[in-house]
Amino acid sequence: MKIPILFGGLLALSVSAMAQNTDPIVSKQKTAFQTSSPWIPEIDVRSDIAIVYGANDHGNLTFEQRVKSWRDHGYEVNFMTGIAWGEYYDYFLGQWDGKNHLGVGQVTKRGDTIMHGHNMPYVVPVQSFIDYMKERVVKRVIDANISTIFLEEPEFWARAGYSAPFKEEWQKYYGFPWKPQDESAENTYLANKLKYHLYYDAIKQVSEYAKSYGKSKGMNIKVFIATHSLVNYSSWEIVSPEASLASLPSIDGYIAQVWTGTAREQTFFDGKAKERVFENAFLEYGSAVSMTAPTKRKVFLLTDPIEDRVHDWSDYKRNYQATFTAKVLYPMVDNYEVMPWPERIYTHPYPVPNSNEKTLIPHFYSTQMQIMVNALNSMPLSANRVSGVNGIGVLMSNSLMFQRFPTHNGFEDPRFSIFYGQTMPLVKRGIPVQTVHMENLGYPATLKDIKVLVMSYSNMKPMTPDVHTNLAKWVKNGGVLVYIGKDDDPYQNVMEWWDTKGNNFTAPSQHLFKLLGIDTKAADGSFKVGKGTVYVMRQNPKDFIMQPGNDNAYIDILKKAYEKDAHAGELTFKNNFYLERGPYDIISVMDENTSTAPYKIKGPVIDLFDPTLPVLSEKEVQPGEQSLLYAVNRVINKSQPQVLAAAARVYDEKATTNSYSFTAKSPANTENVMRVLLPAKPKETVVKNAKGEVINDAKTSWDGSSKTLLIGFENSPDGVGINIKW
Repeated sequence: MKIPILFGGLLALSVSAMAQNTDPIVSKQKTAFQTSSPWIPEIDVRSDIAIVYGANDHGNLTFEQRVKSWRDHGYEVNFMTGIAWGEYYDYFLGQWDGKNHLGVGQVTKRGDTIMHGHNMPYVVPVQSFIDYMKERVVKRVIDANISTIFLEEPEFWARAGYSAPFKEEWQKYYGFPWKPQDESAENTYLANKLKYHLYYDAIKQVSEYAKSYGKSKGMNIKVFIATHSLVNYSSWEIVSPEASLASLPSIDGYIAQVWTGTAREQTFFDGKAKERVFENAFLEYGSAVSMTAPTKRKVFLLTDPIEDRVHDWSDYKRNYQATFTAKVLYPMVDNYEVMPWPERIYTHPYPVPNSNEKTLIPHFYSTQMQIMVNALNSMPLSANRVSGVNGIGVLMSNSLMFQRFPTHNGFEDPRFSIFYGQTMPLVKRGIPVQTVHMENLGYPATLKDIKVLVMSYSNMKPMTPDVHTNLAKWVKNGGVLVYIGKDDDPYQNVMEWWDTKGNNFTAPSQHLFKLLGIDTKAADGSFKVGKGTVYVMRQNPKDFIMQPGNDNAYIDILKKAYEKDAHAGELTFKNNFYLERGPYDIISVMDENTSTAPYKIKGPVIDLFDPTLPVLSEKEVQPGEQSLLYAVNRVINKSQPQVLAAAARVYDEKATTNSYSFTAKSPANTENVMRVLLPAKPKETVVKNAKGEVINDAKTSWDGSSKTLLIGFENSPDGVGINIKW
């Protein structure tokens, strides 16, 4: 979970900081970061948007003063707060309405309340909490003239569901008394479905109130959901509304919270469970994209240079590169949360390997991180696709979260392996598999580019019969469906639409197969359906990855389905992903592949994962590694002087026939390195601080092969002026 942290010393610095001012950023609403701190020079990240976290007053600063501190430094200010937990002490402890509300916490079978912090439970979103969120939080935020609100992490733990408020909500929703979820699979399914509904309703109410109250003040309020991916919530045994919110008129989009902490969750492949950070992150970001793209909602993709759990800086760096690469391999998205909590990244010490010491972020890492952040500020959309076969999709649903806890009748899905069994064999073979959200099947764009769709009801169930109507129509029009599963888990006959209200199917797939016109209990085989084809494979997908070398039959069926039935060309395998995105080359090379060959790319390219920004004539990316490169030869106007890569954001650019000047801004106590493209070798480079004083220790060097000047100096949020003449 993302936890806001206020570090000692930040508030003391803030009062003098607020008195300062800098030039405003012209916001494109492209990049953002979230912070519970007021502005201080050490965290002046230079993204478009500062998302101020929490509506509480902190120490000697009011919420409104925190907001003002960021506005005074040129940021567009948005707002974020938890919708399932938060510093709502006036609600929990009774100051708001005279009633103590700690009893609304999510409770486990043992009677324990699941806490996010002291006097901060994860809540069952009862009406009093919803009313508090409207009146105490959202109203104050809109009154502070903030028009974009992010509601973070609507989370109900799968192991919870035993509190008195939850039992009352059960009675209201189902019309019969609460049943303990540990007693049957059906009870578990119904409990999780209710958890899903409660947060869906809470978000609907709060977002509609925000829109309505804003309208009364002449403001157009936008409401976003900041949420982990469906992949991660299912893996971590958490229930959330996820994809269903994309169809709410009062929801404008999402932040996809994917970072090292989620992506490093161990997964199975080839019989081994271990961290596969890039591959997992790729699937997580993919699920967020498929959740939003058909609904045309805006999505910000997040990654974090560190994580909630304590590791050392080398660990953070390696995994940040992996998640960052996965993020930018989705060229249809160009909005990013560049980091959460810059205060803990820039001002908090972390362990030094093999010692008892701790250290602040090393300059080599903060420089590299800022180079990557500024690449995001200019990262273009692209119609290009990741190299390889892009036409295979795997179906997923919000109901993936419903079967995770507890265990019933021996049903187990270790490390969410039923999902990874369908996806990881493809990713590891260099196939950029797409995920497809069942909830979006009614949108024509959802299956537009899918040639072969893989699905299983081993770990999820269809929440409406419309799912099958849409799938059957797609197959009959030429789609190829691969259905995998034994349909033997204890959730097949829970109280749902396929076995109630006149339906008497003992498994939901039987309803789908009936619509497709094949045997409702079809065995292994392939079946022509209209212009399309259905393959049935009676195996549990988790077996493909939990046992060594056991995915070949699955891959063989996909190869037949793709080549012979979809007529989509050859299903090719490789050990890498490559994407050309404007001037950027994005590469990941998979390990655990039959090929151990590196990926080679010809230069001149600037290596953005190297804080010295070297110009390379060739780059080799080894298995298990990723790379982000700037291709100098793809600069659109090579005669125009310009900054190609930098650990600072550039402002006030001015160019003449023989000179180029600009101002660079970035957080204090960090070092800038930048590569500047010039029409000729410079005769003079002058670097000055904000007071106009020459910085004599600035470093420069010329690279004739790329016609770029390398400049290095200490960063300043007040700005460093550079004037180059040739």
